[in-house]
Amino acid sequence: MSEEGRKPRFEESGYSGSGADEQNIRKLISGVEERLHESIKAESLEGLNSFERKMVHRHFDHNPDFETRTYRNGDKFTLSIYPVENIKKFAKDKSQELLDTGTETCDLPPMGSYERYIVHAAVQDISGVETASQGEGSERHVQISSKKRFGRGLKKIVKRIKLF
Repeated sequence: MSEEGRKPRFEESGYSGSGADEQNIRKLISGVEERLHESIKAESLEGLNSFERKMVHRHFDHNPDFETRTYRNGDKFTLSIYPVENIKKFAKDKSQELLDTGTETCDLPPMGSYERYIVHAAVQDISGVETASQGEGSERHVQISSKKRFGRGLKKIVKRIKLF
């Protein structure tokens, strides 16, 4: 069915708000999609009413490239939209770069807990690399490192036998 012949989601919801409300929400959604197109950072929206949050969730829930989460802080709500596919691609590319260059570790930029979870899940099936979260608070990030192929590292052995 063509876009013109299709009933807008706003009408399907039973919402009888003004056309200006629908237009503002569509403008908001297209702006968020544009900012997230190449980004690995989540976009957070604050100050939306429950209907607006519902429409944004509904729009992005039909797109597997994005994930939406609503967080409550007191009586205020924050809607976060995560570019899941961009984050997965970024993590896999960094892992492959690590393997190709032979570098031991690669620190990713600071991320929130859900973004770190996405990275850990994306990289777990790549053989030869492992991930660990490092840092505290807003500086917490994922460190991707190459697995040791043979036994323990020299520093661990030295500490174990207490030579130094």
